[in-house]
Amino acid sequence: MNLFALFAGRVEAVLAALQDAGGLPPNIALSGIAVEPPRDPSHGDIAVNAALVLAKKAGVPPRELAEKIAAGLSDADDVDAVEIAGPGFINLRLAPAFWPKVAAAVLELGTDFGKSDMGAGTRVNVEYVSANPTGPLHVGHGRGAVFGDALANLLAFAGYDVTREYYMNDMGAQVDTLARSAYLRYREALGEDIGTIPEGLYPGDYLKPVGAELARQHGDALAGESEEAWLPIVRDLAVGMMMDTIREDLAALDIQQEVFFSERSLIGGETDKIGATIEALRERDLIYEGRLPPPKGKLPEDWEDREQTLFRATAFGDDVDRALYKSDGTYTYFASDMAYHDDKLRRGFESLIDVWGADHGGYVKRLKAAVHALSGGKAELDVKICQLVKLFRAGEPVKMSKRAGEFVTLRDVVDEVGRDPVRFMMLYRKNDAPLEFDFQKVTEQSRDNPVFYVQYAHARAHSVFRNTKEVFPDLEIDPHFLSGVKLNLLNDEAEVALMRRLAHYPRIVEAAAAAHEPHRVSFFLYELAGDFHGLWNRGKELPQLRFINEHDRDLTMARVALVAATSEVLASGLRILGVQAIREMR
Repeated sequence: MNLFALFAGRVEAVLAALQDAGGLPPNIALSGIAVEPPRDPSHGDIAVNAALVLAKKAGVPPRELAEKIAAGLSDADDVDAVEIAGPGFINLRLAPAFWPKVAAAVLELGTDFGKSDMGAGTRVNVEYVSANPTGPLHVGHGRGAVFGDALANLLAFAGYDVTREYYMNDMGAQVDTLARSAYLRYREALGEDIGTIPEGLYPGDYLKPVGAELARQHGDALAGESEEAWLPIVRDLAVGMMMDTIREDLAALDIQQEVFFSERSLIGGETDKIGATIEALRERDLIYEGRLPPPKGKLPEDWEDREQTLFRATAFGDDVDRALYKSDGTYTYFASDMAYHDDKLRRGFESLIDVWGADHGGYVKRLKAAVHALSGGKAELDVKICQLVKLFRAGEPVKMSKRAGEFVTLRDVVDEVGRDPVRFMMLYRKNDAPLEFDFQKVTEQSRDNPVFYVQYAHARAHSVFRNTKEVFPDLEIDPHFLSGVKLNLLNDEAEVALMRRLAHYPRIVEAAAAAHEPHRVSFFLYELAGDFHGLWNRGKELPQLRFINEHDRDLTMARVALVAATSEVLASGLRILGVQAIREMR
């Protein structure tokens, strides 16, 4: 049951009846109508803006139209009151008897409650992490990894056909630097004293195993070769071993991606895909030879005023046209990225989502322009920027990792605090807001630690089940069975508030999926956990409200059913976030 979709359907039926009766023009467009929670909960349970949206089109004063719509909505048994506010907002207050139906719907559907078909099977490519394979993942990569994975889970739950993808930047200067760094470790593995790592090479100890493996496979055969001979051999092995490390780091966060796309494959197969993409755009007069104006401000050292092959990016919203070849004749990074996204489109994806780090924000416009041009405006690219993560321990900044040499590795963090705190906390802020991650805070057992607070709510629910079985050993604590108990006995204000919260979950899922914002789910879970803990504490203060009443089996069953419904929604949301729904805190 989607509460707001249910009443949206009723509003549509009322409007259709008004059209049939001549109260509205028959061909009036009904777009823009919202059925949603009112901003102020004291105004009721549902707000409808239909009168404000349609009044001008219908040539009717908004309040007059609102009165007609309100009359049509007030007939339902589960509506307690319909009020018209301000210039024509319609606020509905639902009858107490409505809310047990929500709990019953949750119990019937279990963790599928909130699942949506809004995506209608649309094929979506979510590309995330895509770190250069030059070392282990750092904690910043971890934020993008968790965000992308949770977003993919969310979209799948909302009815999209999702592919999770990693783009391997396995060609270019950075992997050649990796190869030279690994070759130095190879010489070290052969017994040479390599001294201080030269500036410009990667200094971390993580390349020592690569050097050792090169020595094991090749002995000293590469030591006498020219760089031209050994570089491709070392590069391929180093990239392969780095990608193995990256996959292991991702697995520690329970992240598995279906596609690992090699940048090198764009030019390494039978077809030069980058060249093919450029030529296809040239045929549409979107490629030309010309000069770019100098960038504003101080000129960079590598600026060249020269004739170049350019993509007409400005025709699609970019600030300047974009170069496709470097001065040495090789392709620019932008040309590679254009061809890569062209490949995604050719694979049939209708929607593209890229998850990038904060340092790539200036690249968004040009790639959106490219996707618009390549797809003829049929596909949409949404780029989600993940801001930096700052690590603290009891309020003090965390120092660098010795193994990585320059940064704190993601694996260091996961190994210390566990997968669940990392995943939840990475999703407890909007992706484009900076994140402070405190090792001490994410492991303490308090309301100030969101992951503990939410997992504890789920564990508490299961403790209720265990305690109930001790009092009523024959009681079947099965969600489907509990959906048929006397849920109308739930009438305390805290019980009703909890059912109201459960009713919002399907809307939260759809809104989060539409906005590509999985943090909305984590916020909702924290609020749901707060309502549940509040109900628990209310029972401690008022014994008549405790979940288990040994003298009233029906009331106990109803309250246990509400606990079970809460548990199912908590488990569903945690599954989207990729966090365990723990049944017992240890």
